[in-house]
Amino acid sequence: MSATPDSPVSTALLTDRYELTMLDAALHDGTASRRCVFELFSRRLSGGRRFGVVAGSGRLLSLLRDFRFGDDQLRFLRDARAVDAQTLAYLANWRFTGTITGYREGELYFPGSPILTVEGAFAEAVVLETLALSVLNHDSAVATAAARMSIAAGERPLAEMGSRRAGEHSAVAAARAAYIAGFGATSNLEAGRRWGIPTMGTAAHAWTLLHDTEEMAFRAQIEALGLDTTLLIDTYDIRQGVETAIRVAGTGLGGVRIDSGDLPIVAAEVRAQLDGLGATGTRITVTSDLDEYAIAALAASPVDAYGVGTSVVTGSGTPTAGLVYKLVARQDAAGSWIAVAKASADKASKGGRKSAFRTLDGGTATSETIVVADGFEHAPAAHDDARALQTVFVEEGDIVTAFEGAGGVAAARTHHAAVREELPVRALGLSRSDPAIPTVWVDQD
Repeated sequence: MSATPDSPVSTALLTDRYELTMLDAALHDGTASRRCVFELFSRRLSGGRRFGVVAGSGRLLSLLRDFRFGDDQLRFLRDARAVDAQTLAYLANWRFTGTITGYREGELYFPGSPILTVEGAFAEAVVLETLALSVLNHDSAVATAAARMSIAAGERPLAEMGSRRAGEHSAVAAARAAYIAGFGATSNLEAGRRWGIPTMGTAAHAWTLLHDTEEMAFRAQIEALGLDTTLLIDTYDIRQGVETAIRVAGTGLGGVRIDSGDLPIVAAEVRAQLDGLGATGTRITVTSDLDEYAIAALAASPVDAYGVGTSVVTGSGTPTAGLVYKLVARQDAAGSWIAVAKASADKASKGGRKSAFRTLDGGTATSETIVVADGFEHAPAAHDDARALQTVFVEEGDIVTAFEGAGGVAAARTHHAAVREELPVRALGLSRSDPAIPTVWVDQD
């Protein structure tokens, strides 16, 4: 089997060493086989955001499929003296046979939301901590930022174009997350191939600089790509660029792109010039270090589309969602379930298996209701008239394939668009604030 960037032959070492040292010790003291429930959640919304967007679950499932300790991985662990011979023998046959449930990709989350619940033997579940967190922390941060930009853009389309501002593999993941949360296209070709995301792109300033004149560059681009192409008009003088573009292409030119200047002023001037030249149907796309605030500031400007780079792939100033992965319930030596929780100051967790529901009033979300199971064996599947938020991703080791691949991405995008309609109006604000809806905790009767 050959490796691919998002799914190498083995993902087992995409982890922290302490997960394997805990496993090593658990095998020695006999606790490795204890049934446990781990939970991935957020104590608070990073960056003062009013909601979060779940992304990365489908990627995690594919990476879990390749979580195997082959000869290379075992040799490295042996040479590094990370674990002993007994643990190496155990890892050689490691397979996840437990169950994973969680929020669908594209779903909204709030403080305390049990975004992912992993149940299995301690030896199976503990080693997934870093992989789960690295995927969901990155992707959810990007998706949350992208959703805010999508809200600010309204009906105007957004394109993700930030690959040059991220690691080569995280760039592909970021394009995926942004698409789920409302962006309509990406400049990243691998994201298009792997996830079925529409791709876009025409020319950079280098294209204009390559030619002896701006006019020669425009003519060559139109000859190659047709009149519906978008010409980059700010390499030299913007007003002259508009005049040259229409002289070369005529009033049927598809679009122009502005990548510099005071965008509200420049966009208005370009629109007026285009209209004055008769190019009333020529679209204006703006780029130039946009984020949700800059997009909101352009709401009244004659802009037709946005291209966003650095801001979206870095979470718009919040590059991680701040999610954590904690043990919340376990069996004792007699097989009875016990709720466990961390009590550290400012880092406390809430023990017990959880079921989560979105309480609605007339189709508008009013609270995140989390029911804590009494006996831990069976968390409630329904609560009043609220919408259940959790679904099964892995059942007794079998991965539900519907959440993977391009099909999973398309479904997540559709789901996000639907659940975002449930947000109350106050959730649409961009300023730092409390979560848009409260989290209500309910102990199971």
